Amino acid sequence: MSAQPSTPPFVRVLDSTGLPSTVYDDAGLLPADRDSLAALARRVGDVDLAAPPVVLPDFHHKSNMELPSSVAVATNASVRPDLTSSSVNCGMALIAVDSEVPDDRAVDRFMRAVRERYPYPTRGRMELTRKEAVLAATHGAEFAVDRWNAPPEDLERIEEGGRLDLDRHGGAARLTAELPALAFQLARFRFGTVGPSNHFVEVQRVEEVLDPERASLLGVREGQLTIQYHGGGGVLTGELGRLFFRRKDYPRQVKAVNAALKPWFHLRSARSFQQLRQRLSLYFTEGCDSVPLSSDEGQRLMLANAAAMNYGFAFRVATYASLRRLAAETFGGAVGRLVVDSPHNSIYEEPHGTSTAVVHRHNSCRAFPAAMMEPGTTFAETGQAVLLPGTNRTSSYLAVAGENAATSLYSTCHGAGTVISDLVARGLSGEDPMARRTRRYRYDGAAPTDAPHLDDNGVNAALHVLMRHGLVRPVARMRPLAVLN
Repeated sequence: MSAQPSTPPFVRVLDSTGLPSTVYDDAGLLPADRDSLAALARRVGDVDLAAPPVVLPDFHHKSNMELPSSVAVATNASVRPDLTSSSVNCGMALIAVDSEVPDDRAVDRFMRAVRERYPYPTRGRMELTRKEAVLAATHGAEFAVDRWNAPPEDLERIEEGGRLDLDRHGGAARLTAELPALAFQLARFRFGTVGPSNHFVEVQRVEEVLDPERASLLGVREGQLTIQYHGGGGVLTGELGRLFFRRKDYPRQVKAVNAALKPWFHLRSARSFQQLRQRLSLYFTEGCDSVPLSSDEGQRLMLANAAAMNYGFAFRVATYASLRRLAAETFGGAVGRLVVDSPHNSIYEEPHGTSTAVVHRHNSCRAFPAAMMEPGTTFAETGQAVLLPGTNRTSSYLAVAGENAATSLYSTCHGAGTVISDLVARGLSGEDPMARRTRRYRYDGAAPTDAPHLDDNGVNAALHVLMRHGLVRPVARMRPLAVLN
């Protein structure tokens, strides 16, 4: 696939609201859904925007989410927890394995080993001590690298090195003093679990290298085996993500736990009647007000966000260490290396123009160019790596940040699943002309089934929009061989 010339982004008015947004779509092939645009306008209309909200390909609105997916919203001096998901630091990662493609028996052994290591349902298994749960929240991926014997050099492939500083927001002492002990007890469970739904473990083959120089630097070559996985941030991230807002997405068991945690966390620690009233208004009523970043409440929220992000980074490093070990055991001693770990639900303070902004991403990934990455790291040469997964029936892409990434608040979409489904429904995409299939495994232990592939029209359409605006540069294309979901 050849690179296409970049053109500047454009600003569109969202229906009758008058709120502008920077929309990256294809008016003929991938028009942004007008109802979802209107929903975005209603949600962010009263926010102190630092820039127009960014709408990326795969833009859609799930009924149980406050904000449409595939967006980035930057505010000047405030934070809004509803502008990202309650599943803070849900993300995807890619492992490059030093192996050619294995046969079906080896894949069977690998998937069986993954199910045994991380069964679903999880059977109440505790993975951490309480002390380790606190260390995961405070030290992030650094804790997990030591705990599960992952290569420390892989920390450079994780956003922010896998650790956010808690001290600038009040420190670990404040977190452990205010957060109920029950939260850390619950955080001991299901650590590293992938599970079903839209989460997955996928074995792939690198079918095409599109940028040989960057692929070599990232450790990817044609014909190589890769493992891509989508995992949440874990129990603590879901707890903290729901403590600061009345969410639509409230599973029954989480709702029961938060009925005890939420009043304890917010009301018990209030230091004045005014603060008590503020927290009741912010977290126990409908809607969500902007919280000034410099206020005590804003710093408290950012402290919880940083702790959740750290726990999520540690969570996926634990998963990575297990998958790396299992691949070595089942694929003939192959050694895996982390290519990238890419969160797609996050809140960060980031550079914006000559100042900074609070960037909220909901099902979108950060994409910093090489000049913004830590000197001496691989990403400082290639630009930050990002993933554009298709589905388990199409190709997926490894890419890096493009030259115009700043125009999208350094953001790109985290997948193309909705685009693929839409093009199939409209008759613009169909069966794979080569009749390839993915071997599909389930957690119930049933025999694997074959899922026939589709063509790559959908994932390519999303990629072309990103390339046309200079948001990403594709590096390699991977095709799925087997998936557990």
